[in-house]
Amino acid sequence: MSNVENINLASMNMILSAGNARELYNQSMDCVENGDFTEGERLLARAEQEITEAHKLQTRLLQEAIEEEHPTITVLMVHAQDTIMAVDSEIRLIRRLQKLYRNLDESERSKIKLGADSIDSI
Repeated sequence: MSNVENINLASMNMILSAGNARELYNQSMDCVENGDFTEGERLLARAEQEITEAHKLQTRLLQEAIEEEHPTITVLMVHAQDTIMAVDSEIRLIRRLQKLYRNLDESERSKIKLGADSIDSI
């Protein structure tokens, strides 16, 4: 296999891992929006594992390129790196959104409990 073919194969694997991460964090948000924080956290952890795999491939390609006198950079590699950066940013935002959902859920539960306690004291 040629160097370009190896780079393109690794790039496709990077895109695949990033796409898997995106699908998993979307499923994760669906769970959280429905109040299933445990499953949402599990799916988000899997998404983070997928993006980590993509980062490992990216790092390997970059290290190999640094060692070459005239590194080969393909359009597919550029696209893969762009995809990884976008998904990584999205995962960071999803993590924060999920914390917000959890905090709002806890706040609502405490209001309901306070309301019930008030009724009990009457």
